[in-house]
Amino acid sequence: MDLNKKRWLILAACCLANLCLGSVYAWSVFASAMAEHLTTVTGTQITTGDLAIVYTVANSVGPITMISGGWFNDRFGPGKVILVGGIMFGGGMILSSFATSVSMLILTYGLIGGLGLGMAYGCTVSSCVKFFPDKRGLIGGLTTASYGFSSVLIPPVITVIMETSGVTTAFFCVGAAFLVIITICSFFVTKCPADFIPAGWAAPSAAPGQSADQGKDWKGMLASPIFYVMILLLTCGAFCGMMIISQASAIAQNMIGMSAASAAAAVSILALFNAVGRILAGSISDKIGRINTLSASCVLSIAGLLILYTAGKGTLVTFYAGIALVGLCFGAFMGVFPGFTADQFGAKNNSVNYGIMFIGFAAAGYFGPTIMRNVYASYGIYQPAFLIACGLNLAGILLAVLYRMMNKKTKSTGS
Repeated sequence: MDLNKKRWLILAACCLANLCLGSVYAWSVFASAMAEHLTTVTGTQITTGDLAIVYTVANSVGPITMISGGWFNDRFGPGKVILVGGIMFGGGMILSSFATSVSMLILTYGLIGGLGLGMAYGCTVSSCVKFFPDKRGLIGGLTTASYGFSSVLIPPVITVIMETSGVTTAFFCVGAAFLVIITICSFFVTKCPADFIPAGWAAPSAAPGQSADQGKDWKGMLASPIFYVMILLLTCGAFCGMMIISQASAIAQNMIGMSAASAAAAVSILALFNAVGRILAGSISDKIGRINTLSASCVLSIAGLLILYTAGKGTLVTFYAGIALVGLCFGAFMGVFPGFTADQFGAKNNSVNYGIMFIGFAAAGYFGPTIMRNVYASYGIYQPAFLIACGLNLAGILLAVLYRMMNKKTKSTGS
């Protein structure tokens, strides 16, 4: 099949695989039922708070296999890497159905599943970006949006299975289904030839964000000062999204006074805007540039956080407006950064380079929820955490200004 047509099939396969991988965001659906199950099995009271470490580990270990998987991707092709990652991710969920302790769940879901997730996800995103140099922003948005949209589609499915058959059956059935689906998808994903150029497209002499850094491997990227500005920008931009996603249901119930069912709907709204933001911002960044899009996202994120800061009991419209803006802006960073990294350091080594860059997201995934929990534990309210997130977005704006200055200097010197 002609690569100009096949690349769309590859994109579809990667998006389907990411829809399965994004189910990690549905952990909160499993958590309550699994805490009850383990309490019964162990005879010791186990809460969802005790299981929070499982979700933290699953999100934190991803960059390890994104980087190593990127190395294998460049040498053996993305199909094999996605296959292994899918087996680990689905297998980890299947093994979780047999967990009899928190430690075992950390091993099966957190480590095995999380490492498999990072391996497959990094490969799907970087492979698609390589096949679409003509629309990197849009494609980065689509591949990451399918990952984010999983949190809208998958929770109802898991809930139905748990209500009819229990949490362990849900783990087993969902894990088996994902293992099969990702395995099938892996056979459709092939390596992008280094000389591939889409029909009718010619590489511009200076695409948005491109510089003399183009074509650097991971060593060259780490030697470039601009990399550290970019990874800090990613951390600042992703911080508030990870912070609020981790506690969205609790914020809705404790701060706004919503019922558990209404709070669950609010989580779905947040997830929906997160997914939309990835596609929308990715597409816009192809037209106005990555750094301009990210700068605008930081500004809008501050607006969303300030709106949330003013929300209180019964202020539903204010609350939904705030989480919608935060979701859009968080999605923007997730959708834009794969193409941003490829623009800056070249597509050839983007599998490994983006894996390293993703450490910035992992840092946000750790510090965001941690600070939110600590603030609420100390003050009994969430508002101070919103102000902290505003400060980080302001830092993101300053980092964007610094990026422009450094990138302009790099272009002028050609170094």
